[in-house]
Amino acid sequence: MRETRRAAERQTTEQAAAGRGTVRPTGLAALQQRAGNAAVTHWLQRQTGDLKERYATRPTEHPEWGPYQELTEAAGIPQPQADAAWQLLLGGVDSQGALNAEAQAKTNVRQEQRDLRASNTWYQEFVRLMSEHLEIRTPTMALWSGGIETSDYAYGKGHTPLERTRIGGVLNVLKLHPDWRLKTPMWNVLSKAFVARATGPVHIFMRAYAPESVLISQEIPQLRLVQELNPDVKLVWHPVYTTPDGRLREITADYRLVDNAEYGGRDICVSVLIQYLRKFHDESNAKATPAHENMEKLIVANGHKEGA
Repeated sequence: MRETRRAAERQTTEQAAAGRGTVRPTGLAALQQRAGNAAVTHWLQRQTGDLKERYATRPTEHPEWGPYQELTEAAGIPQPQADAAWQLLLGGVDSQGALNAEAQAKTNVRQEQRDLRASNTWYQEFVRLMSEHLEIRTPTMALWSGGIETSDYAYGKGHTPLERTRIGGVLNVLKLHPDWRLKTPMWNVLSKAFVARATGPVHIFMRAYAPESVLISQEIPQLRLVQELNPDVKLVWHPVYTTPDGRLREITADYRLVDNAEYGGRDICVSVLIQYLRKFHDESNAKATPAHENMEKLIVANGHKEGA
């Protein structure tokens, strides 16, 4: 098995080197700079090619090889490093299905399943290779839960979430494969490495609270370990609510919506968020409906009657 993988890696390295001479789509990096990741994603969705095929041993044939080259170059990731990372990334996609089946068969505990799925050695090697490109571009790191808009909101406030790092920005645009279950473990491995790089305050934005989310079950415990080694790492919590016009606002202890509301602990932040959703959420506000529904399910799961 190891010899097969080494042979695949050698073949892929040769193909990757040859593939750098291929013609790239024009203006993709410029499109990203002008219109953002959403525009690039829409462009990629219009490209031809079957993402369901296996590409680990022939990475330059993947439909997103050209866009990946442009995106990594624009992000400042060196060419040889990017080429090697691409093969590891596709190897992870190809091998993830078997790991998912194994995790499902071995345990019913969600976190144990998540850990087994994240044992993908291709993804782990990919993250090790790309670790320097997880560097944050602002003084403070951001973690979040409750939809990608929360990540954008955190970045707009001057903090760097994973999706805004050099490699995170590249991966956030690419589709790689239509089955998200083959890609999520890669993001879990990546987020763990991202959190491990914390050196100062980390701002945590919650639009919804889910105890089994990656944020609560993986990233925060990892951050606590980092805190033990570095007292400069402090957790700053922000409860977030979406208004009917789509604007994200933060919630004060007396349930007002403001531009900034910081808390020093998770429990008070979660309490403020849940109480606001219970008492002040407008049911006609579709923008905040997912967070409200999530809150209701959590309350019911904890043995409380709905609405009580």
